[in-house]
Amino acid sequence: MPEDIRNDAALVEEYLHFLAVERGASLNTLEAYSRDLGQFLDYVRGSGVASPLAVSPEHVTAFLAELRGQGLSSASVNRKLAAIRGFYKYLLREARVEENPLARVETARAWIRLPGALSREEMETLLGQPAEATPAGIRDRAMLELLYATGLRVSELATLTLNRVNRQMGFLVTVGKGRKERIVPVGQSALGWLGRYIEQARPVFLKKRTSNALFLNRSGERFTRQGLWKLIKKYARMAGLERKVHPHTFRHSFATHLLEGGADLRSVQVMLGHADISTTQIYTHVTRERLKEVHKRFHPRG
Repeated sequence: MPEDIRNDAALVEEYLHFLAVERGASLNTLEAYSRDLGQFLDYVRGSGVASPLAVSPEHVTAFLAELRGQGLSSASVNRKLAAIRGFYKYLLREARVEENPLARVETARAWIRLPGALSREEMETLLGQPAEATPAGIRDRAMLELLYATGLRVSELATLTLNRVNRQMGFLVTVGKGRKERIVPVGQSALGWLGRYIEQARPVFLKKRTSNALFLNRSGERFTRQGLWKLIKKYARMAGLERKVHPHTFRHSFATHLLEGGADLRSVQVMLGHADISTTQIYTHVTRERLKEVHKRFHPRG
C-alpha cells in the first residue's frame, strides 16, 4: 500500500477509534462512517489532493457534485456529509488542520434535480432539426446554436437585442439574474448562423417595422421565452430526445462540455454568470474519471 494511502487510513482509524471510545458509536455507525470517509478520500486523492489535510471547501463542493450526478438522495448525502464534517472537526480539535473545509457547507436539502446534459452527438442531432431552407428554420437554428454556444438562459436569449451582439468581435452582452451584465464569447458556428438569420431571415419577420429585439416571431414581435421553449420541445421531439430536453438543457450541456474539454471552472463560472463558484461546481456533473483525465492532462505534475 502506498505511503499516502496508509497515512490516510491511519487518520480515519484514529477518528473511528475516537468515536467508539469517546462517543460510544455503534458498530453500524463506525462501518458506515468508514465507508463514507473512504469514498471521500478516494475522490479527493483522484482529484490530485495529496492528503486529507490539504482538502479545501472547493474539493468538498466538487464531491457533492459527484454525488448529485450519481442521483443520491439528500438523506444519503447528508449522512456522508455528517461523517466528513465530524472527521474534520476531530482533525481541527487535534490541531491537524487550521480550519474545517466543511464549515460553510450546508446540509443537502431535498435537491431539485437538474436536467442532464446531452451528449455531443445528441446535441448535434438536435441542432440539425430546423429546416435550413426557410426563414423560420434559419432563425430557429440560430437560436439553438446560440443557446448551446453561450450557455444563456432561455429568458436571456429571448431578451437579447441587436445592439448587444458584436459579431465582429465574437461576443454578446446579456443581463442575467440581479440585473447583472456579463460578456459571453460566441463561437464561429453560432456566429455564422446568427449572421444568416440577421441578413436573410430577420428582415422577413420584421416586415418593414422597426424593432431592436434580436429574435422575432412571425408577427414581427419579440420572440417570447414561452415561444422559445415550445420550439425547443418541438425540435427535441423531432430528434427523439423529448424526454431528455428541459429548459436548462442547453445551458447544462454548455457547461458540462466545456469542463469535459478541459476548461477551468472559474471561466465557466463567469460565462454562466454565477456569483458563487460553488454553484458552478454543483451545476455540472462531470464524471470523476473525466476530472482525473483532465487533471492528468493539464496539471504540470499530472
